[in-house]
Amino acid sequence: MLTAFARAFKTPDLRKKLLFTLGIIVLFRLGSHVPVPGVSYKNVQICLNQAESGGGLLGMMQMFSGGALLQISIFALGIMPYITASIILQLLTVVIPRLEALKKEGQSGTAKITQYTRYLTVALAVLQGTGLVATANSGALFQACPESVRSQIVPDKSIFTTMVMVITMTAGTAMVMWLGELITDRGIGNGMSILMFISIAAGFPTSLWSIKEGGKMADGWIEFGIVILVGFAMVGLVVFVEQAQRRIPVQYAKRMVGRKSYGGTSTYIPLKVNQAGVIPVIFASSLLYIPALIVQFSGSSAPWAQWISSNLTKGDHPYYIATYFLLIVFFAFFYVAISFNPEEVADNMKKYGGFIPGIRAGRPTAEYLSYVLNRITWPGSLYLGLIALVPTMALAGFGASQDFPFGGTSILIIVGVGLETVKQIESQLQQRNYEGFLR
Repeated sequence: MLTAFARAFKTPDLRKKLLFTLGIIVLFRLGSHVPVPGVSYKNVQICLNQAESGGGLLGMMQMFSGGALLQISIFALGIMPYITASIILQLLTVVIPRLEALKKEGQSGTAKITQYTRYLTVALAVLQGTGLVATANSGALFQACPESVRSQIVPDKSIFTTMVMVITMTAGTAMVMWLGELITDRGIGNGMSILMFISIAAGFPTSLWSIKEGGKMADGWIEFGIVILVGFAMVGLVVFVEQAQRRIPVQYAKRMVGRKSYGGTSTYIPLKVNQAGVIPVIFASSLLYIPALIVQFSGSSAPWAQWISSNLTKGDHPYYIATYFLLIVFFAFFYVAISFNPEEVADNMKKYGGFIPGIRAGRPTAEYLSYVLNRITWPGSLYLGLIALVPTMALAGFGASQDFPFGGTSILIIVGVGLETVKQIESQLQQRNYEGFLR
């Protein structure tokens, strides 16, 4: 990987793309530390020093924003609205025929869906920004902070100040979306994935140092070393599973068109073990945060509210762990079912004269693909559940269960984006450094 980067910097056009990407990353990180107008930066820093790391959807938004959420900066919402909008549009494509038709139109249809994603991102940014400002105004954003300080995070609670804050955060989200598209067009890799990678990686030093500070053996260095070793082991496991795939052979029959012969080639359908990626983990975390959110805003002291507060808000509780694991497995099967259509694949193969050796074309092919997909989704879903639960189970004795940087959603995204970016750099290097017939 390091050799690929060194060779890329020696190639002039690739060097420009890499430097452009690094410039956008620096701008993105600078915006994550610029406070929103109307926020008391001094009080925010006081509360951040006493804040407890939270899990659930709020913790995930904090991770995706690179720590900018609790700082209430102009990029506080980060790329979370865009991720949510993309997932919603992807799900609606299966339900709404119009969106499904646009998807089949090719590049023009994809551009239209991208435009819808932008509009939905802005709408979600307004909703999430309003929720964040309301939470900051009520003092619920930093519950561990003294009342006298957290009540003054937003000194002026007028409607005008609230509107300015929401508009600023929405504009920040739109700018993050624009920066991601700039990286995709002029830089290296997928822009939104790169920004997601940077947001998560930005929290690694703080998380690692907090584990070292909270350790008790040899001033915390032993715990620090254990976490590093576990992290490397998890990276190796994730790389192994993410690259694993079941290749289904496909043979295309020869056909004569005039005097030319077409077909007769052999290829394969790659079915990844983790076909759903990180989306089931995001779905499960979001769904588990809803009960806690209802209890928080209702302020009820009923038995059901106390049961939810005791069992479904702490990441190390057995009920929370079991529910989280089962939701991840369910959403893994659900997402694979809506993202991969065996009948459509079988029909396309039949249309172009393709068949799986030993399997009849048409319905038997669709049934075979569905059978294989279900078989490989089981280990993929169990792997996702185990990886997501490592932070809450591995650090039970470290006293910082939510600060584990090498686990769950973070490690899946870091490894996935890193692999795709390096592959893209290597492919561009091969295009520019191929050998001809004469040397």
